Amino acid sequence: MVINIDEQRLATLCSERNRQAEDELYSKYAARVFALCLRYSDNQEDARDLLQETFIKVFEKIDTFTYRGEGSLAAWISRIAVNVALNEVRRQRFRFLSFDTFLSDPVEDPPEEQISAIPEEVLIRMISELNATKRAVFNMYCIDGYSHKEIAKELGISEKGSAAILSRAKVILKKRIIKYIKSTERK
Repeated sequence: MVINIDEQRLATLCSERNRQAEDELYSKYAARVFALCLRYSDNQEDARDLLQETFIKVFEKIDTFTYRGEGSLAAWISRIAVNVALNEVRRQRFRFLSFDTFLSDPVEDPPEEQISAIPEEVLIRMISELNATKRAVFNMYCIDGYSHKEIAKELGISEKGSAAILSRAKVILKKRIIKYIKSTERK
């Protein structure tokens, strides 16, 4: 049964361990959190694990939430999801870092009109195919607006390392975009 109440009251009821409110909170935010987790994970199964871990933390920490206006609960939950995902990236970081992460390979940018013609789901798939570290740095910098200093702190790497990883991720994405554009031109 959906109780459909405002964020502030929902958070208060969840902090009182009201099961119906907890179900409502999960129902209201699970899809958004899953999409966010999917950006940081290799596959849907891993994203589901991150989703569950996120909501475990949300329910453990809900009494620390401070309402700051409409949307603040969603932002707070999203921040927890990003932190959960980044913890997983940190845990796996050394499996994915390789020497090629730091190599420079300048590739010309494809024309903007060709990039904008690529379906969003194709671009999302290209990003999701980056290894965990490159995907995390790319998402944090390009999508979530983190600085290299913030990324370095979150992932336990240097600022220059963050910039190098981002550069390599962009090169890989440019190559994939160029390959995609060429494959669609042949059709």
